[in-house]
Amino acid sequence: MIAAIRKLTDRRHSAKRSSDVENPALRDPDVRLMLRAKDGDEDAFAELVISYQRRLVAVLTQLVGNAATAEDVAQEVFLRIHQARRSYEPTARFSTWLFRIANNLALNRLRDEGRRKEFVMNGDDASPFGPRPVERLVSDKSGLLPTRQYDKSEMQSVVKSALETLNEHQRTAVVLHKYEEMSYSQIADALDMSPAAVKSLLSRARDNLREKLEPYVHRGVLGSIQPTCF
Repeated sequence: MIAAIRKLTDRRHSAKRSSDVENPALRDPDVRLMLRAKDGDEDAFAELVISYQRRLVAVLTQLVGNAATAEDVAQEVFLRIHQARRSYEPTARFSTWLFRIANNLALNRLRDEGRRKEFVMNGDDASPFGPRPVERLVSDKSGLLPTRQYDKSEMQSVVKSALETLNEHQRTAVVLHKYEEMSYSQIADALDMSPAAVKSLLSRARDNLREKLEPYVHRGVLGSIQPTCF
């Protein structure tokens, strides 16, 4: 009897290992939480909300223009996920799926309002990672090295102005890449694009930001370029 139980247990463990190999998404602990939520575990779903709420609101603030609207959209994101839990199938990291839903809802909100969003960045509160992404947008991977010291609020204002010139897809890709540190493939899943298209999108965004920021970095004068199109 004991031998039979051990054999059954070994088969289950083997099946689990095989499943993990076949579907890499199952290695994501948040995917496993979502699968528990799919089976009716509300505590697992609550754990996901607690884990992602602050990050989600921070990113959505960048995408929709103000914290109040971001909180509304975040609530809608979690509502959509809860409503879809019974049909959930893990095909990517949970965060990728969540930000794909968030991006679609943010764009819908902006289009419903019939206006171009204002990119908002308020110091350390603008991102769960603090001001470092702002600084990286000026220097990291752009070839721009500051020739003078900047007041933090001045830098944030300049970067905000530069980011406003990007179209919504470029801005979303930049936010996910810099703030969520998502890979090209993860951003591709979130934006329903190929990794090559994301790489090209980010390259164009960096070129646009460089054109805007370079005069300021070297001469203290903000460049002028028109908002980019889709």
